[in-house]
Amino acid sequence: MKTIFSAVVGAVLLGAVAGINIRHASAQTAEPPTYRIGSIVIEVPWSREAPGGVKRAVGYMRITNTGQQADRLLGGTAAETGRLEIHQSVTSDGFTRMQAVAEGLVIDPGETVELKPGAVHAMLVDLHRGPKAGEIIKGTLVFEKAGIVEIEYQIGRAGVRNAPTAAAGHHH
Repeated sequence: MKTIFSAVVGAVLLGAVAGINIRHASAQTAEPPTYRIGSIVIEVPWSREAPGGVKRAVGYMRITNTGQQADRLLGGTAAETGRLEIHQSVTSDGFTRMQAVAEGLVIDPGETVELKPGAVHAMLVDLHRGPKAGEIIKGTLVFEKAGIVEIEYQIGRAGVRNAPTAAAGHHH
């Protein structure tokens, strides 16, 4: 038993030293997922269940730049998708529509940007099928300076306005 415990502690310490995100897989985990690459910290990536037949999903998260230079989120990928685009909601003449942010999303030093419903968000396009509540979608984010980081989106029920909790578990 002591050998197994030592091996687990060693693996956790090795992962921490190497900068690898180690996440407890239990449905009882209350800690939201956090990912790091360089000076960029990504917290709580999530999305919502897509209604039948819709092959798109919207990605939400908090991104913090802890560094001394601005960085830019350029795009990314998600499992079973062609691309990830950055969109913003724009209201004009009483109508709200989504508009691509072609130049990417700048995150200034010390700034936290929240991708959330009704504001700037990631659009996962060309999915083979829409995500279902409780699933996890693996993906990447591409930053101009920090590089590429792998993340996982937790999928909540359709219509929810906040990230699903890890305690809610996930179903496959």
